[in-house]
Amino acid sequence: MNTQLSAAEEQQGGDDTSDTKYSGYNVLGTELSCCCSNVGNSGIGTGFYRNGFCSTGDNDVGRHTVCVQVTDDFLSYSKSVGNDLSTPMPEYHFPGLKEGDIWCLCAQRWAQAYNAGKAPKLYLQSTHEKTLDFIPLEIMRIFAIDGDESTAVINKLNLQRSQLNEMMQREVDEDNESFQ
Repeated sequence: MNTQLSAAEEQQGGDDTSDTKYSGYNVLGTELSCCCSNVGNSGIGTGFYRNGFCSTGDNDVGRHTVCVQVTDDFLSYSKSVGNDLSTPMPEYHFPGLKEGDIWCLCAQRWAQAYNAGKAPKLYLQSTHEKTLDFIPLEIMRIFAIDGDESTAVINKLNLQRSQLNEMMQREVDEDNESFQ
């Protein structure tokens, strides 16, 4: 399996045509969970909208959609490539991050860190579905802090899909019998 992200996947963009919203769906296809509403006890929520969710919209050109738990190693790497996430910037309601903080990271930044071997762990249920435009789910699952819980969600969804397919097939079979 090729686990490197292509340059196209790492740099791919796109506009969200939906209205600005504060929730949405996660990469599993279920309701987006809150990532962190009080980063480092600062009173500031994460996300582009600073509401605790990794939701996105037209104005979020960086796609702050990946809910991560940062490490010192990742923060050092990020600073070395020009994205200082450790220094507070009050004018942007940014408290500065330290090891263990939970934050909505730009999808392209996570892909960049992944390709450099520095990607932080993430929460699938709090990572917005738009992240799939940049990073395959299979790769995110490797880094999932909520992996077991997410696997249970995926299994439940697959069971529901299977049951729905069986019901639909029965209806098709009944319709075909009525025409004979």
